[in-house]
Amino acid sequence: MSNPGTPTFDQLRIFLAVVDTGSFAGAARKLNRAVSVISYGIANLETQLGLLLFDREGTRKPQLTVAGRAVLAEARGVAEGIDGLRAKVKGLLEGLEAEVDLAVDVMFPAERLGLVLRAFAAEFPTVQLRLHVEALGAITAMVLDGKAAIGLSGPLFAGVEGLESVSVGSVAMIPVAAPDHPLGRMSDIPPGAGREYTQLVLSDRSRFTEGRDFSVMSPKTWRLADLGAKHALLRQGIGWGNMPFAMIESDLVAGTLVRLQMPEHPGGTYRLAGIWRRDAPPGPAAAWLVDRFVAQCDADAVGFDLPDV
Repeated sequence: MSNPGTPTFDQLRIFLAVVDTGSFAGAARKLNRAVSVISYGIANLETQLGLLLFDREGTRKPQLTVAGRAVLAEARGVAEGIDGLRAKVKGLLEGLEAEVDLAVDVMFPAERLGLVLRAFAAEFPTVQLRLHVEALGAITAMVLDGKAAIGLSGPLFAGVEGLESVSVGSVAMIPVAAPDHPLGRMSDIPPGAGREYTQLVLSDRSRFTEGRDFSVMSPKTWRLADLGAKHALLRQGIGWGNMPFAMIESDLVAGTLVRLQMPEHPGGTYRLAGIWRRDAPPGPAAAWLVDRFVAQCDADAVGFDLPDV
């Protein structure tokens, strides 16, 4: 049994052009070649593979044989791979990043993140994205350590040397509890009542927040590193805590969580910023991401008049 030869990329392009246009003449026009060159290329490809790819008998249009249909999918895969390689190399030659590491604060609205990243995938199909979702000071730590080119951070980056930043909006944080929680059953919550019950607190282990508390009122706390887990525990009535409004808006409508009207703790505005190292400014793709996040922050915190957290 003889082994097939190795076809050239040009032979595969000719093969795909004949399939896509339905004729040798159409392929010649598409590739700006003579028909004889197309015919010669297909003949050479069939010789290389040891297969008849087109049935030319009894029809004006070449028809794929069974073998030709089997080869077609592989040929398209090779062509798409080569096109992707050429596009990536072109981007690198023009300064486009091969990949972008993006660190995002867990408070950042997931819907907005998804919309921006969907547009990013369409705009930069050759750029790989690594998405890291972290809490509190971990975003700053990842950017400073070079593990992320850009970060979408809460206010904890402020005052850290070596960073540049731009505002990308804010998130309204409000205190909530389950309707059957003691605080959830109170129509008028007296000052200091929150101290009597367990507060669920988001935390992380970064060096920027180690040993620090944020918006913590109660001496009784459960500390969690995952915002989704905090959300689930709040709905179970295990404690009370602050949550981004966008994440629990549907709970408030459905009644699975209630907003706590706490006189000394109405909630707060969690400011968000795009951050990057001053000595490592974002490349074209990363800068495009920052610009998109900036452009989408105009309607943040509408309807809320809360102090900064």
